[in-house]
Amino acid sequence: MVESRNGVSRNRLTPRNSLCFLFFLFLAVPIAPSSSSREWDGVIVTQADYQALLAIRSELVDPHGVLRSWNGSALGACSGGWAGIKCAQGQVIVIQLPWKGLGGRISEKIAQLGALRRLSLHDNSLTGVVPQSLGFLPYLRGVHLFNNRLLGSVPPSLGNCPLLQALDLRNNLLSGPIPPAIANSTKLMRLDLSSNSLTGSIPVGLTRSPSIAFLALERNNLSGPIPDSWGGVGNSTYLLTTLTLDHNRISGSIPPSLGKLGLLQKLSMSHNQIGGAIPDELGRLSRLRELDLSFNSVNGSLPASFPNMSSLVVLNLEGNQLRGLLPDALDRLLNLSMLNLSNNKFQGKIPSTIGNMSSISKLDLSENNFTGEIPSSLQNLANLNSFNVSYNNLSGPVPSRLSEKFNASSFVGNIQLCGYSSSTPCPNSPPPQSSISPSAEPSMGSRKRKLTTKDIILIAAGILLAILLVLCCIVLCCLFRKKAAAKKKNGKPPASTAISEKAGSSGMEVESGGDAGGKLVHFDGPFVFAADDLLCATAEIMGKSSYGTAYKATLEDGHQVAVKRLREKTTKSQKEFENEVAVLGRIRHPNLLALRAYYLGPKREKLLVFDYMPKGSLASFLHARGPETSIDWPTRRRIAIGVARGLNHLHTQENMVHGNLTSSNVLLDEQVNAHIADYGLSRLMSGGAATMVATAGALGYAAPELSKTKKPTNKTDVYSLGVIVLELLTGKSPSEGTSGRDLPQWVASLVKEEWTTEVFDLELMRDATAIGDELLNTLKLALHCVDPSPTSRPEVQEVLQQLEEIMPEASAEPGNEGTEVPAPMVE
Repeated sequence: MVESRNGVSRNRLTPRNSLCFLFFLFLAVPIAPSSSSREWDGVIVTQADYQALLAIRSELVDPHGVLRSWNGSALGACSGGWAGIKCAQGQVIVIQLPWKGLGGRISEKIAQLGALRRLSLHDNSLTGVVPQSLGFLPYLRGVHLFNNRLLGSVPPSLGNCPLLQALDLRNNLLSGPIPPAIANSTKLMRLDLSSNSLTGSIPVGLTRSPSIAFLALERNNLSGPIPDSWGGVGNSTYLLTTLTLDHNRISGSIPPSLGKLGLLQKLSMSHNQIGGAIPDELGRLSRLRELDLSFNSVNGSLPASFPNMSSLVVLNLEGNQLRGLLPDALDRLLNLSMLNLSNNKFQGKIPSTIGNMSSISKLDLSENNFTGEIPSSLQNLANLNSFNVSYNNLSGPVPSRLSEKFNASSFVGNIQLCGYSSSTPCPNSPPPQSSISPSAEPSMGSRKRKLTTKDIILIAAGILLAILLVLCCIVLCCLFRKKAAAKKKNGKPPASTAISEKAGSSGMEVESGGDAGGKLVHFDGPFVFAADDLLCATAEIMGKSSYGTAYKATLEDGHQVAVKRLREKTTKSQKEFENEVAVLGRIRHPNLLALRAYYLGPKREKLLVFDYMPKGSLASFLHARGPETSIDWPTRRRIAIGVARGLNHLHTQENMVHGNLTSSNVLLDEQVNAHIADYGLSRLMSGGAATMVATAGALGYAAPELSKTKKPTNKTDVYSLGVIVLELLTGKSPSEGTSGRDLPQWVASLVKEEWTTEVFDLELMRDATAIGDELLNTLKLALHCVDPSPTSRPEVQEVLQQLEEIMPEASAEPGNEGTEVPAPMVE
């Protein structure tokens, strides 16, 4: 079935192309059809469900004829003939009709569908109320009614649904208070009531729910203080990762108990009436990535614990009453991209250490009481594209690079600040005084002494000596920084990172498949989904490999994940499989594709859920692009270092051999950063299958010795890495025409015949004068990696070190820091 959203065709789930790998026959509640069921051509539907569907149809407005198939004969109602209906054993378990232009109201008779598990009518024009009778459906798991025009209140009866996991009513016209009874649903993971007209206070029960991972209440009319009871009681794990309360009328202060939410990634409370100081307890939120307290009345100074929030990417404190000095330790927020402290009462000097925060792209310190000069270190922020220090009490010259990059609006309102535009020139420095005192000049006469040849030689020698001293200082500084950087990269991660990584290492079972027997286990991840969301996602096949079939899955809420369905009868037994997959779920590195969850189905189906990489594989990025698309050397060298870093982490930190490293399983994110996929999957396979994958799956990338030993090693991985680097240098895939030889042999033959320049991709030769040495040194290293003799190949740690020495600019680029920042566990 094909659906369209925003004019884009989407393949809906079918037995051939979907992620509904388990037919609903196996997922349904086993309720036998009654004797009053109707049967046509082998299709069975219960009389009760048939009558309920007709009642529901009678109250809906269908301007586009979507429900034309809901005819009076009920023929095919449970076999795909009725649009949006899925059944099991003659009972309706899913109504899924989003983006159909439907109007009217949802009938209270929906409760007659006793086996209904999922109601998805979002993005329509429905009016009326949310049916109270939904609370009488014992198997209801998901209610998705967002983006409609529903009125009335949130039904308290929904708290009676024992299996409810997702309730999404955002962007409607709902009013009244949030019913406290909602918190009684002990399986509820996602609650989104945002963009309505809800009033009253936040129910205390929601702050103590052990199951909710996503809570969105923004853009309502909520009032009163935020309860200070977050995190529940005892040592139970609290799963909340997203809490958004912005654009309400909330008052009071920030509750210190928010510091108990150890997995919290996003906290937004902007545009409220919150006062008081920022509690020191917020510094415990080491996984927090976004904190927005803007446009409130928060006062006091920044707590000393603030720099402990090392995962912060966005920090917005605009429009408050904050005062005091900024702590120099802010440069510990290495991941910070946006820092907005505007419209407060901060004072003192701007810390020069902000210049060490290399990830900063937006820095707004305007409308405060900062004094002194703008630190010259801010010129070093290569990613800075938005900068504002206007309306402070700053003085002195604006650093030249900042004045060149940003216009006058970034600096106005500082009376003593100069040099940022032609209208604010800095006064000229006073001319240097003569070595002869003014009182002595008259006696010396008016004629100046001419410089002799000896004077000229001495002056020239002095200038030359000064230049040599400066050059020596520069060389020593470069060597020191390079040594320090290498030490930092080769060292172990900070203790706080290791502890944080360990804290989120274990998987947590959050849902079992009821009578179907399926089990969904989550590790950490950026958002929440349930088994139904996964199994009924919109999906398309991305490719097949020796391990199984990979799909791009779009969940009901729009999030995208990558799912790999492993080949059946080739994986280990369930107990062994779960032990091994738990190990893989703990691995986190910026250049390794994160395993977020796995699903075990009732018929031994095994699904692995990963982050979705929008740029696809390196193979397609390099070899499937059009002639109008070019890939420059800085991009390629960043990819090479990323792959080397990921492989180095596998070898040195995880003691793991990849065994099947190719450009097809190097995936690229939106910023074209490399993420190695398929690592460790051989551990999930039975012995014979694992051997087959290791020896046959890496055609063109397999080291020569594998044909005999059949056992991948660290050195075979290095060989594969060398092939990938050769791909980046030559633009050729290992299977491309190279006179019948594999890629390493072809490159080696050209180098031997002194045709080295013929090796490189023509795109790279355009800038060869600037990067020639980098290309040649990288080529030499790649050939070292693909040496036919395993003992002659370097270890991956040595390869990484040499790449970073060859490509110092790539080592410093964003996305290649190599810092291991574990993502928060959400379920």
